[in-house]
Amino acid sequence: MNADKKVKILATLGPAIRDAAHIRQLVEAGVNLFRLNFSHGEHADHAQRYQWVREVERELNQPIGILMDLQGPKLRVGRFAEGKVQLVNGQSLRLDLDASPGDASRVNLPHPEIIEALQPGMSLLLDDGRLRLKVTGKQADAVDTCVIAGGELSDRKGVNVPEAVLQLSPLTEKDRRDLAFGLELGVDWVALSFVQRPEDIVEARELIGGKAFLMAKIEKPSAVQHLEEIARLCDAIMVARGDLGVEVPAENVPRIQKDIVRTCRQLGRPVVVATQMLESMRFSPAPTRAEVTDVANAVAEGADAVMLSAETASGDYPLETVQMMSKIIRQVENGPDYQTQLDVGRPQAEPTASDAISCAIRRISSILPVAALINYSESGASSLRASRERPKAPILSLTPSLTTARRLTVAWGIYSVVNERLRRVEEVTSTALEIAQAQGMAKRGETVVITAGEPFGQPGSTNSLRIETLH
Repeated sequence: MNADKKVKILATLGPAIRDAAHIRQLVEAGVNLFRLNFSHGEHADHAQRYQWVREVERELNQPIGILMDLQGPKLRVGRFAEGKVQLVNGQSLRLDLDASPGDASRVNLPHPEIIEALQPGMSLLLDDGRLRLKVTGKQADAVDTCVIAGGELSDRKGVNVPEAVLQLSPLTEKDRRDLAFGLELGVDWVALSFVQRPEDIVEARELIGGKAFLMAKIEKPSAVQHLEEIARLCDAIMVARGDLGVEVPAENVPRIQKDIVRTCRQLGRPVVVATQMLESMRFSPAPTRAEVTDVANAVAEGADAVMLSAETASGDYPLETVQMMSKIIRQVENGPDYQTQLDVGRPQAEPTASDAISCAIRRISSILPVAALINYSESGASSLRASRERPKAPILSLTPSLTTARRLTVAWGIYSVVNERLRRVEEVTSTALEIAQAQGMAKRGETVVITAGEPFGQPGSTNSLRIETLH
């Protein structure tokens, strides 16, 4: 088991990855779980990539998580008679429900929810924020705007409404079809796009029905405002900096990222930092200095995982990108200040036996030269609480559940082994020592800490701690 880094790597699969051998290379370079982006590709493509991952998982005898990322609503303007128009600062532009081709004075906006939500004075962003409009008037079927930042606008460009909450489900009919397909495949995680409010998480939960874990993408200002409620309702959070960087001022994104990471750590929810982390490596074998710093900052802030998008899905250097990200993570984690920074940001423990033990193992691993923290966990809950503490030693999570092991691939510092023998309490210590040694996480003469609970296999029952030396 390659447990030489604690921050995980989530890599997106796409046409750049052509077979199971490519996926195995990425896993050996440091990828812990893979993303299937349902904004692109056909179901058959995703099914093939899913099968490749599972093939590699069997070959390596190592759990690998698979996340499906739903597209969510795509808000766009209609078409223009000439295919495009040039908008000039100060001019008027009407957005209406009329489906006929537009011109420089008006264009179709086929989303009544947007027209209903907009009010005079609100901003409207087009084409990933390149163009900015301000609403000056409103009718039942149209809004009048003034162009604040103009430029070329062509057919079907995207629309962002940062200052309004839209009465719109985050799940389109396409998303519902994709979700049913992904759950049938057996994905471990579902990433939900276009989250605006806690109710969106409840709606998705009902559809998923316990068949996968739910990750909420924070990419809307309203989701930032309701962050804690949303985080409590889901299993993990993704800082989706692409759309977030369009809808909030760019200079606010680093602060928001820090706030999200801190909140998720306090709540014990894994958090993924995503979008454009090593973007230049799509076409270059080396990243920019700014990108290296960006990844390093996410690691130093305490993120559980960092994500690669187009870099591995369609880039020219997917393997080199993963290798570079692994190097950056290890460099930061091996730095003299990394553990100190994590300890300073340590979250407040809750008055439970599980948190008391988690705090104890963090402290023990800072006093003794502990090779590994070995935790039995049927559901993964106690392993996640241990991860929340960010201990100095890696966490070896022993579980009889492959589903649990795949879930934990996104969590900081946790490496899982699935073993059916762990259902019998009398074998926990001997099996734990045997597995730790077999996986190369501890060797003769080294100290490990073992935590488990009774009743055995009952979530939330972790109540015992042993310090053992391998003989």
